[in-house]
Amino acid sequence: MSPNVKSNLRVASASGSVTDRRHAFADLAKNEDVHFIVGDWMSEYNMTTRGGGKVDSNGGSEEFETSFTEAFLPALPYLESKNIKVAVNAGASDTKKLYDLVVREIRARELNLNVAWVGGDEIFDVVKKAAADGSDFRSLTTGKLLSEWECDPIYAQCYLGGFGIAEAFKRGANIVLCGRVADASPTIGCAAYYFGWKREEFDKLAHAFVAGHFIECSTYVTGGNFSGFKSLPSPALSLGFPIVEMEASGEFEVTMQQDRDGIVTVETCKAQLLYEIQGPYYYNSDVVAILDKIKIKQVGTNRVRVTNVGSIKPPPTTKVGLTAKGGFQAEAHYFVCGLDIEEKAAMLESQVRVALDETKYHCLKFRVNGRCPEDPYTQDAATVDVRIFAQSRDESALSINNFFRPVTDTIMQSYPGATFAVDARQAIAKPYYEYWVTLLPQSSVKHVCYIPSKGLEISIPPPTDTQDFLYEQETYETNAPIDLTALNPTTRAPLGNVVHARSGDKGSDCNVGFFVRNADEWDWLRSLLTVEKVRTLLGGDDTGKPIFRFELPNIWAVHFLLKDHLDRGVASSSTYDVLGKNLAEYLRSKWVDIPNKFLDRGRI
Repeated sequence: MSPNVKSNLRVASASGSVTDRRHAFADLAKNEDVHFIVGDWMSEYNMTTRGGGKVDSNGGSEEFETSFTEAFLPALPYLESKNIKVAVNAGASDTKKLYDLVVREIRARELNLNVAWVGGDEIFDVVKKAAADGSDFRSLTTGKLLSEWECDPIYAQCYLGGFGIAEAFKRGANIVLCGRVADASPTIGCAAYYFGWKREEFDKLAHAFVAGHFIECSTYVTGGNFSGFKSLPSPALSLGFPIVEMEASGEFEVTMQQDRDGIVTVETCKAQLLYEIQGPYYYNSDVVAILDKIKIKQVGTNRVRVTNVGSIKPPPTTKVGLTAKGGFQAEAHYFVCGLDIEEKAAMLESQVRVALDETKYHCLKFRVNGRCPEDPYTQDAATVDVRIFAQSRDESALSINNFFRPVTDTIMQSYPGATFAVDARQAIAKPYYEYWVTLLPQSSVKHVCYIPSKGLEISIPPPTDTQDFLYEQETYETNAPIDLTALNPTTRAPLGNVVHARSGDKGSDCNVGFFVRNADEWDWLRSLLTVEKVRTLLGGDDTGKPIFRFELPNIWAVHFLLKDHLDRGVASSSTYDVLGKNLAEYLRSKWVDIPNKFLDRGRI
């Protein structure tokens, strides 16, 4: 399909993570009428592990995502026969090596598919030179300077936009392989190519950016990770993957595969919109989408229309993730059961702390996970996990003799029923990485589109019409809150009985968005959920760090950004909720006063 066509663009998403179901790529290519298939294989976790692996092997390993090839290779015949183009970020830290593999496989099958790859995201040399020249970098999560970081970076990767992808398609590529382009950049690149958009068409690009966000997590928008999961049509065993249909204006509709489980509704779309955003301004290297006036409307069965996305110019900077070796970590688990859980766990913690040399650990956490219900039905239901988690720069501090033995040797003097997990594999020290997020000028990045079959290496210039990045976005409480007592009578019940929510991570920041289903519930929600109320609901998990708040009134949603809430992020976190996905479910479980008329409508 050539640019500037009149028909709507159809883009399907075949993956939302490195662990997504691998059958989707071939299934979509074979059975759906689409112009492009995109997919997201990158996360902050595999940015650190792939980058660290490349450094440790001195480039000898293959640090692309092999789960992509498992999904992609069976789709090749259908991609050729149906002229479906592909853009993915599965190259991770070795995009050229992935390119070489894909070309070999295409030749072995005697297919006529042209492959390009996009580079420039690996920028450790740029960061090192800037630091040597006296530049310092500021963390997007903690606000601290790189010179204050206790770790030494070994790898750096930045987020590229979609115009390298668009250029590859323009030059005849059928398949474009990328490393760390932003999650939505493949969709932006597909749309910019298909419609022939220029860099300055910001409203159009902003809509494409948001469209990419809706489908970048694959089945999250068709019912996965959805707080209303009980409303999914039975049996919900194989949720369909999403498809975006976009107009030349950028406005779009979200739908899904035919004859599959799952749903596309206003609620599933709201949930995905609120996932991992940082405020009303949603940043990409190509454009900034403004979300607070967005409109989401059901226009058919499994079909939702999205309009009214605002825009401003892109920033002159792009996000950079720095990887460092953090040291080593290990963990051991005890089980406590029945009555007096807190007292039993406290006794264990006191005894173990005496047995360990705490000066050897920069992180030592004791966490009680779960609770015993009243009058438990089974012993398993009454059993709670106590996790002892430690990190040290020194591997020997976490040896069996220095960590696991002191932890377990206290068993005979400890609480009634003391039992530790006999599977000690997690207690063996393993290396981990620290991840640190900052900004770098886009002008410092050598964004390049490579089409080796044509001998082309095309430099992609950075945007020149820009607007500075906002480190802190607008935060505010609601305007003219209502008197909540006017909605009496109320019943004390879990917030999640009537309120949906979705949460996620960006570095050590955690965001959570809440929304309701009915217009008359909006005034109650926006008046109830103040920053102070969220701190109260967090309870013992309130870190006291900044919380930013804004509203999306057209979709009856309130969004909060909890700064530096996640203990250094996914690669190094000491918590179970390393991705922040369960913060929403935790807060939905907290009890508040809910108007009876809302409860009478039935639980979510």
